[in-house]
Amino acid sequence: MLDRIVAEDAGRRHEPGAKPSHLHGTATSASDFAASAAVASGAVSGDTVERTIGLFGSNEPTFAQKYHLTRKGRFHRLREIFGIARQFDIFKGLTPVKMRLMFEALGPTFVKVGQNLSLRSEILPQEFCDELAKLRADADPLPYEAVLDTLAHEYGRPVDEIFASIDRTPLGSASLAQVHRARLITGEDVAVKVQRPGVREVMAQDIDIMRSVCRYATKFVKTAQIVDLNGVIEELWETFQSETDFMVEARNLQDFRAFAQHYKYMDCPKPYIRLCTQHVVVMDYVDGISISHPDRLVAAGYDLEEIGTKLVDNYACQILDEGFFHADPHPGNIMVHDGKIVMLDLGMTGRLSARTRAILQDIIFAVGRQDSPALAEAFLRFAGPVDVSAVDHPGLLADLDAIVQDFGTINLSDLNMGEFLNALIQLAQKHNVELPGIVTTVGRGLVTLEGVIDKFLPDTDMIQIITNHIVASRGVRSTVKSEAKTLGIEGNKALHGTLGALAEARTAARMLTRGQLKVNMEMLGADEPIRQLGYMVDRLTMALIIAGLFVGSSIIYYAGMKPVIFGVPVIGFMGFVTAFALGVWIVIDIIRKGRKRK
Repeated sequence: MLDRIVAEDAGRRHEPGAKPSHLHGTATSASDFAASAAVASGAVSGDTVERTIGLFGSNEPTFAQKYHLTRKGRFHRLREIFGIARQFDIFKGLTPVKMRLMFEALGPTFVKVGQNLSLRSEILPQEFCDELAKLRADADPLPYEAVLDTLAHEYGRPVDEIFASIDRTPLGSASLAQVHRARLITGEDVAVKVQRPGVREVMAQDIDIMRSVCRYATKFVKTAQIVDLNGVIEELWETFQSETDFMVEARNLQDFRAFAQHYKYMDCPKPYIRLCTQHVVVMDYVDGISISHPDRLVAAGYDLEEIGTKLVDNYACQILDEGFFHADPHPGNIMVHDGKIVMLDLGMTGRLSARTRAILQDIIFAVGRQDSPALAEAFLRFAGPVDVSAVDHPGLLADLDAIVQDFGTINLSDLNMGEFLNALIQLAQKHNVELPGIVTTVGRGLVTLEGVIDKFLPDTDMIQIITNHIVASRGVRSTVKSEAKTLGIEGNKALHGTLGALAEARTAARMLTRGQLKVNMEMLGADEPIRQLGYMVDRLTMALIIAGLFVGSSIIYYAGMKPVIFGVPVIGFMGFVTAFALGVWIVIDIIRKGRKRK
């Protein structure tokens, strides 16, 4: 049997004389095919639009021009979407299975939307999330001839000049791309990931439709939900752009391999940069055992607890130490090969600043220590600068106390990371506190990994491992080094701030002596009383106008002016009608606002 690796040693970088384990192997060197940007750009297909500068402004193509979007194409896509929606009879309700099938029928954009929703249990019931998670399954395979045509178009030369052979049967076929095993003419065994033709244009068309729908909706519904929807759409498009630009994935593979070299038990496929384009990725073929098959791992002699411990500890390293992490660690993207945990499909990654990493450490560490005040303080630091006049501080602190009471007093083994992060995100949305967008990505990655650990790698305490990692990383030497660095940065900021304050004080003193200094005061909390006072003045003014119309019309009535209508002079009649209408409007407005206050 294998030696058990305790949590403290699971994430340690290999050192001379370190005790080997079953998941340790020989570290490999960096990619041998690193090439210049000019060589890589020569392989990129010619679908990019050349940017020019005009005499009277930029000639940069619009979104519609860049992705060849037309009004006819938009209407065609809308008819297709509505046709599929009617086919699944969405107005009578959707079951989890019907929703998944509908997203599959709607195409790659909605498949990606469904995959994102499958990780958001605060938006959809859990049974819907579980069903949408099946969208990760294989899609209908792309014809082999279409794969060859795409490769020939990307490289601008015959495929047999690059590949000695390409398997006709794909290793996997997803909504965005298809992977085939192949052999280069130089003899390397590789996996070729080919993007489905036109998938980015389809996604751009769907995003354009979503933007239009959202733009028209904001004209009739002025709510924060619509504003949030705008942000969601733009975030979705940014994700699509990243996932459909395979050069991003190739660079991510390079960066992750550089990170994994410090850990004997971690690896990822080596990319062949000179053969990668915007729509094709060529990388080493890895024949391993997916962690979704724990029985096969056990049969091969692996220890599931060791794998789970090292996987979680290394993921903590990615997020909290390096700030570069795999954003989609689902079972299909993790396998074990030759004693190493291999991460696949690095199209979705996240990057964290040093400040964000430090606050994340404080949040997770506070949960591990069950330190409620520290958790509240870390959350407020995470929120960053907020408009103090727009935040309900008593309500915010009360909700924070509720979260601390719910999650800070339970055992670590019982803590649900997904529910905890969702609670924090919902709290921020409730109080209009803006959290960094990367928080959602981190939360999604942790929730996905937690599901993997719970289902396939039992007896692995995810929060305890992460907490132990933070404790180990906060040793005396690292703490002193970190504090010294922080002190230097803060001292530099303080010095510059002091000098700036002295310069501002000198300017203010000069303006004061010249009589040029003006004071702008704002009374916090006075907006609502002033607004109510304005309503009172408006109603009083309207009442005076109505009274004046009634009195004036009465005088005209007794004066007996002609012409008359219904025995009343026309001018007087119009005055009575106007006064009556304004009076009714004021009464209705008073009743409506009174109900709204209740």
